[in-house]
Formats: sequence, C-alpha cells, structure tokens
Amino acid sequence: MELTHSDMWEKCLEIFKDNLPAEQYDAWFKPVTSMSYENNSLKVAVPSPFFIEQLEERYFKLISSTLRRVYGDNIKLYYHYNQIGNEATTGVTVGSSNPSPAIPNRNNSLANPFQQEYIEDIDSQLNPRYTFENYCGSMSNKIARSIGEAIATNPKCKTFNPLFIYGATGVGKTHLIQAIGIRIKETNPQSRVLYVTARLFESQYTAAVCRKKVNEFINFYQSIDVLIIDDIQDLIGKPQTQNTFFHIFNHLHQNQKQLILTSDCCPAQMEGMEARLLSRFKWGMTAELSRPDFELRKEVLTQKAEQDGLSIPQDVLDFIATNITDSIRELEGIIVSLMAHATVLNQEITIDLARIVLSNAVKVSRKQINFEIITQQVCSYYKIEPDQLFTKSRKREISDARQMVMYLAKKHAKMQLTTIGTRLSRTHATVLYACKNIEERLPIEKQLQVDVSTIESSLLS
Repeated sequence: MELTHSDMWEKCLEIFKDNLPAEQYDAWFKPVTSMSYENNSLKVAVPSPFFIEQLEERYFKLISSTLRRVYGDNIKLYYHYNQIGNEATTGVTVGSSNPSPAIPNRNNSLANPFQQEYIEDIDSQLNPRYTFENYCGSMSNKIARSIGEAIATNPKCKTFNPLFIYGATGVGKTHLIQAIGIRIKETNPQSRVLYVTARLFESQYTAAVCRKKVNEFINFYQSIDVLIIDDIQDLIGKPQTQNTFFHIFNHLHQNQKQLILTSDCCPAQMEGMEARLLSRFKWGMTAELSRPDFELRKEVLTQKAEQDGLSIPQDVLDFIATNITDSIRELEGIIVSLMAHATVLNQEITIDLARIVLSNAVKVSRKQINFEIITQQVCSYYKIEPDQLFTKSRKREISDARQMVMYLAKKHAKMQLTTIGTRLSRTHATVLYACKNIEERLPIEKQLQVDVSTIESSLLS
C-alpha cells in the first residue's frame, strides 16, 4: 500500500523525535505539519517565519538527511505560514534557504566562482531578512546607517567608496551591509552585488591556487559591481590573499565599483594587514557601530517579538533591555529562548521567566569576570607568577598561559582584541592569532579541553 504524504511526514517526525531531546522536538517539530507533496516538492506549514529561521539554522542537517531518507535525493522543501494569525489569505510560501544536495537550490553557483557559466547571473548571497525596513536605528548606529542608505539609494555616488564599518561582535554590522546590497538589487536588479565573508574569500582563493585558476578567480571578482566583504580582519596574516585582494580592490575602485567592508576594529588598529591595503581602506568613509544603547535594545526586542508573534509585557522588555547591553545578537537570542521556554512550559512571559532565561543564557546573575580575575585563575592553574605573562619570555608554559588569558579575556570578559593586546604589551594580530589557535586546537586536543573547562569552572563558580 502506497504511503500518503501525511504518512511520509509522520515517518520524518518519528526520526526527528528519535534524534532530539523531547523538549526540542515538542518546541520546534511538533507544531510543523505536512500540507502537500507532489513532483518531489514537499510543503509544510509552520507557525511563523521565526520557526523557519530556527529550523534552518539549528536543525538543517537533521532535516536534510531525514528528507533524503524518506522522500529521496531530489526532494525540495517549502515552508508555508500565515502572516496574520489564522487568515489563510495572508499565507506565504518560501523555499529552504540553505543550499544542499538534498534540497537543490540555485544558490550553489557561488561554490565555484571560476565557472564562467555563472558569470552572467550570480547569486548575491544576501539574506532576504537583512533589510533596512527591519534594521532598528538609534544614535549608536545613526551615522553608519545614514551613509549606508545614501549608498544604497544612489550607488553611482562614490563619495563613500570604500565604506568601512567597524564595531564589536553582535552590533549589527552584517545586517547593515547586507541591507545596502538588498536595496541596491531592488533598485537595479541587473547590478552584480556579491556578499562574502573574508574567510570564504580566503578559502576560494586557496582553491583557485590549488587548481591553477587564480586568473579566473580575479576576473570573477573584478566583474562585481558592489563587493561586500564581512570581517576583513580575517585576512590578517594571509599575505598572498591580501596581495590578490589588493589588485581586485584597485580594479573595482578605479572602475567606480562600490566596496563595502566590515571589521572588528578600525583600520588604524589592524596590525598585520599590508600598509597599502590599510591606506586604501581609509580612502572613503570609516564609520563605527557602537554597542546598542537602551532605546535601540528595547526597539530590537519589540521588533523581534512582533515578528515571532510574541506578546511581551513592557516591564519584561525593560528588564531584558536593562540587563543585556553588549549586542543585538544576544537580545535576539533571548527572544528565541523566551519563546522556547514559554512554548515548552506553557507559561506566560513574565519577569520571573525572563530572569530564568537570562541567567541560563548570558550569566547575568553570575559574578563579573574581568581581566584581572582571568589572569589570576590562569596563572594559578599553570602554576606561574602573573608577572611572567607580561614579559617577553617564550617558554612554552608561559606562552600557553598567555594565549589562554587572551582567549578567555575575549570570550568571558568581552574585551576587544586591541584592549587585550594593550594589557599584555602585544599587538592586535598576536591576540587574534592566539584566540584562533586555541579555537582550532580545542576540538582535537583533549588536554586543552580539560584545561579550558577547569579554568572556566573556577571563573564561573
């Protein structure tokens, strides 16, 4: 007997249930229902766009493998939701945003930018959610946003070329630069706009070198009208990639093409980047995105709650906005956690529930961790004197302890790399290298995992 699409979806739900904790399954998969299945296209109903975002970001691999197993390799997934409550007339259907062999998507074109068949119609790699319409504004981002809108409205004006935006993690840099790209594409759909991270640029360049396709790589990037590169500081310590980007930058700038870059620090603090590139970064406009002020934090919370269909009392919004001060990303995460807790526990959103979420998610109730506390705990663990960290000694035990302090200061004290470097009389590039070194070693070195876990336990106790 042939299975109906409802039966097939039930099989998928059984697999999800077997592979997830009960609370996660109940929160994110139980509310999803199958609507139709024909011509290898599966349409499922979800409560809101928020669900789509969470399913794609958190569970995409599980969903992808499960759909292949039940429906076959050529399955295409579509989500459907009503923009207003139960009013079917406001329904919207969107495809899965993540390219995968299991769910074909034209976005795969950027995976190999050297293939000339894609040269006429590239995928801009822009997230459709990152628009100016849902980008909250305040005095902390007014200048950067105003300049971004000016560029997006009139791309031919090159007064702000390049636009260099810098700021701490989570303050909205990625959202802003993609909003510029989206607005330009809306105004001129034929414009060749491309968003990439510096790490993706680096990996593509490395692949081009291995395949002896560097010329094709350069030609592709020189054909772009608006090149948007996120986290340009990740090219520090990559001289060959910097050299290639230098030539691409020159070509685009000389041909009146727009460049938009972001970094966690301003050009003057980017030690390890070639001087000739740094000088070009300063040609246009450099703008800082400051940490969100109270009004911006509250607006972000309100907007995110409305998008996800949540009703949050004003006193709860004020409580969260008062206690979460570092980044917009943390604020959005709190809304996600609040919705999950309220859904699973079937509770109203109150200050008491918010207090529980905040204490679990961002350690608001725990003691303040600063550079001095981190230094003391690391030195105690490695059995060295704190003064030794500030010397030029390269002994293994001292060097390891120094790198651990840098890593933990960035992670737990939320210090900027330049600030950490100043405290230890080291450069921004040295601190960046130390943090990346530990991050890359952690998954494969058990002793390092033990070291970090033990020190963090002492910090958080």
